[in-house]
Amino acid sequence: MTFEQIISDLKSEKYAPIYFLTGEEPYYIDIVTNYIANNVLSEAEKSFNYSVFYGKDSDVPSIINAAKRFPMMAKYQVILVKEAQHLQKFDTFIHYVEKPLESTILVINYKHKKLDKRTKVYTSLKKKAVVLDTQKLYEDKIPGWITQYLKQKNITINAEGSAILTEFLGNDLNKIVNELNKLIITLPEGKSSITPSHIEKNIGISKDYNNFELQKAIGAKNVYKVNQIVTYFSKNPNNNPFVLTVTNLYFYFSKLLMYHFLSDKSAQNVAAHLKINPYFVKDYQTASKKYNTKKVVDIISYLREYDLKSKGVNNVSTSHGELLKELMFKILH
Repeated sequence: MTFEQIISDLKSEKYAPIYFLTGEEPYYIDIVTNYIANNVLSEAEKSFNYSVFYGKDSDVPSIINAAKRFPMMAKYQVILVKEAQHLQKFDTFIHYVEKPLESTILVINYKHKKLDKRTKVYTSLKKKAVVLDTQKLYEDKIPGWITQYLKQKNITINAEGSAILTEFLGNDLNKIVNELNKLIITLPEGKSSITPSHIEKNIGISKDYNNFELQKAIGAKNVYKVNQIVTYFSKNPNNNPFVLTVTNLYFYFSKLLMYHFLSDKSAQNVAAHLKINPYFVKDYQTASKKYNTKKVVDIISYLREYDLKSKGVNNVSTSHGELLKELMFKILH
C-alpha cells in the first residue's frame, strides 16, 4: 500500500493486525508509527495496552507472547517494534504472522534495510500485513517535495528558495521537515511565503554565497560573482566543503553536456530529461552559449582531477581554498 492509502485508512479507523514498515526513508515510517501510537488508544487505555520493543534489546518470542495477549478494557492493544532490523531470527515471526490476533495492532519498524523478499516470512507479511516499503527520494525530486509539503500548510516558496534548501539539506526528509517547520514558525505575522532572505536569516544558509549561487554565476560566466563566492568559501571551509562543491558542479556540467545533445530543447523536454525544475531551464540555455561541448567535457575532466587533488593525489600541501581558486580559473578561462 502507499503511504497515503495507509494514513487514509488509519484516519477512518480501518486498522490491520500487522503493519510492516520498511525501507530507506524513515520519514514515512515514523509518521505511520506515530499516528498509530497517538490515535488508536486513549491515554487511559495505554496503561495496559501499549508496549514498545527495541530490536537490539528484545527477541522475537517475547514480542510474539506480548502480541498474543488480549487487550484489557479496550478494543485493541498496540505493540510497536522499533529497530526490528536488529532482531535475531527475524524469520521466526512467521509463526505469528500466519495467525495474528485481530485485537492486536503490531507495528514493525524495519528501517534502513531490506528484508530478503525470497524469505517465507516476507511472503507471509505481504499476504497478511499492511506493508509499506519506502524509498529515498532523489535530490532532483526534493524541491518539488518541499513545495508540496508547504502547500499543504498554505505556505509558498519560490524555486530558488527550494533549490537552496535542497543544496544545503540534501534528501533527508526528517531533516528537511524540521527546518521547514522552523521557517514556518518564524514567518512574520501575515506572511505566507518563504524567501531566500528568510532562509538565510533563520537557518544560516547564505542566500548569496552557496553552491547554488556559484553554479548560477559559473553558468553566466560572471567572473566577479564567482570570485566573491570562492573567497567566501575559502574563509568558511567547514560550512562549504570542497568535496560538496565539486560534486554539485560535476552533476551540473554533466546535465549541461546532456543539454547540448538534446535535439528537442523545449523547456518541457529539457526539464524532463535533465530532471530539473522548469524554472531553471533558462540557466542551462544561458550556460550552453557560454560553454560549448568540448569545453564542458574539459571541465568535467578538471573536476575529476581536482577531486583527486583534494584527496592528496599529486598534491602535498595546496589547501582546498587554493584548489578551488585554481579550478574556477580553469573553468572560466
